[in-house]
Amino acid sequence: MPQLSVVVPVFNERDNIPPLLAEIAGALRGKIDYEVIYIDDDSSDDSRAVLLAQKALHPELRVLHHVTRSGQSTAVWNGVRDAKSPWIATLDGDGQNDPADIPKLLAARDASPDMRLFAGWRTTRRDSFNKRISSKIANAVRSRMLKDATPDTGCGLKLFDRDVFLRLPYFDHMHRYLPALVKRAGFACQSVPVGHRPRTAGVSKYGMLDRLWVGLADLRGVAWLMRRGKVTRVEEL
Repeated sequence: MPQLSVVVPVFNERDNIPPLLAEIAGALRGKIDYEVIYIDDDSSDDSRAVLLAQKALHPELRVLHHVTRSGQSTAVWNGVRDAKSPWIATLDGDGQNDPADIPKLLAARDASPDMRLFAGWRTTRRDSFNKRISSKIANAVRSRMLKDATPDTGCGLKLFDRDVFLRLPYFDHMHRYLPALVKRAGFACQSVPVGHRPRTAGVSKYGMLDRLWVGLADLRGVAWLMRRGKVTRVEEL
């Protein structure tokens, strides 16, 4: 059984796949027993073919494919569900998260064994002005409503306990609210400063208005869950 499963959702990211896989191998190969699970969200480019070709270079690689386009949260969910390790690291497939930061999250886990989620915190964003502003607004509104004490829930780089994740309520865009959902389930979270890089290939899949309007709708639902849900941790004596 691998010690770590790295889950990477992708949609039309053919040019980012080979360099990101090479960086994951550089960060983890020979240091920890790991697998990489790429979930292709029914890309319209040849991402699937690129992934299959990369299996010859990366024996740790497993490839899942959505028959119909289902979104990032569903891709992450299916990747985690299919993972073989009790611990999951997630990365965005656009190459903006640095795999070299995964060992930093693992070190934070080893130093704080009671916590079940370690969320990357992009202290310096390498995005467009509009994207930075929309994220800043969304983080401020979310933090005020959910009181999740997390400065950056939108970072794709996270490390978490697989069993805890699979206990969480599933819904579209849930990956943006993992700290609040994990805390609602009775577990602790920690934000860890990580790097962030500009996109060098492909195009962003979301615009400023998409993020704001979809985020507001989701936020109302998560706030309701936080108010109404009663989840009690049970321990066997």
